[in-house]
Amino acid sequence: MLLLLLTLTSFTSTLTNANLEGDALYALRRELKDPMNVLRSWDPTLVDPCTWFHVTCDSHNRVTRLDLGNANLSGKLVPELGRLERLQYLELYRNNLVGAIPEELKGLKSLVSLDLYHNNLTGPIPSSLSFLSNLKFLRLNGNRLTGRIPRQLTRLRNLKILDVSNNDLCGTIPTSGSFYKFSEKSFENNPRLKGPELMGSVSYEIGCDVRT
Repeated sequence: MLLLLLTLTSFTSTLTNANLEGDALYALRRELKDPMNVLRSWDPTLVDPCTWFHVTCDSHNRVTRLDLGNANLSGKLVPELGRLERLQYLELYRNNLVGAIPEELKGLKSLVSLDLYHNNLTGPIPSSLSFLSNLKFLRLNGNRLTGRIPRQLTRLRNLKILDVSNNDLCGTIPTSGSFYKFSEKSFENNPRLKGPELMGSVSYEIGCDVRT
């Protein structure tokens, strides 16, 4: 009886997670225009999003990858994406996404790679991305992001690749924490972004208006 109860509990938990993650992905689906019909399999009547194209899951039916790079999608990212706690790869590069990067992405506790490069995203880089302690690859280049580079991102000890080039960032380039290893190439083509900051410098606070 105990084994049956544990099995039923595990099944119910798996089903609940599948529903929550399916709802989160379908919230994204509703927000996007999809002229190439790459999301045609994203059917909200199917409980398990692991059956959808471009979605990869682990053995527990938790979503671990979202591969939608170069898919000619347009629209906005949705805060519901932050519910995908097991997501490791969020690949939405080379699309026509607009609007801000949601603060709620801090909920992606397992994220290893965030690839949003070559879109039309605007607004600041959220400081909440500093909560993604497993993040190794952060590529936001080729957008229209503004504001300072959040100093909180220097806490990302596992970060191996950073690219915020070709945006409209301002202030100075952090050099502490994980940022010491990134070359100027990671930050190039931001006309209002100045050189590396000196230790303890507050010069980045001056003359950095946020454009919208």
